[in-house]
Amino acid sequence: MSKTYKIQFHPEALKEFCQLDGSVKVLVKKQLEKLQKSPLLGEELGNKNGYDLTGYRKMYVNKKQIRIVYSIKDEVLVINIVAIGKREDMEVYADASKRI
Repeated sequence: MSKTYKIQFHPEALKEFCQLDGSVKVLVKKQLEKLQKSPLLGEELGNKNGYDLTGYRKMYVNKKQIRIVYSIKDEVLVINIVAIGKREDMEVYADASKRI
């Protein structure tokens, strides 16, 4: 039987999610639902332009315009969303780095 992971948001990531456009929010929600069943779908992040995000993963949304940065806590079946945003100027990775 497959496990379903619970999605938890960093408070700032939740704000980012709430500020998304309606149509983009729907796309992000679909990706989060996929992650609940297959948390390894996202690509591993390592060092991104000087931000050490080792142990974190990213998933694309909206033709790669939006990134979801997250970690997986297998022991408690939780996916921790640390940032949701655009890649412009590596902003989403900078935000994620500050929150971990």
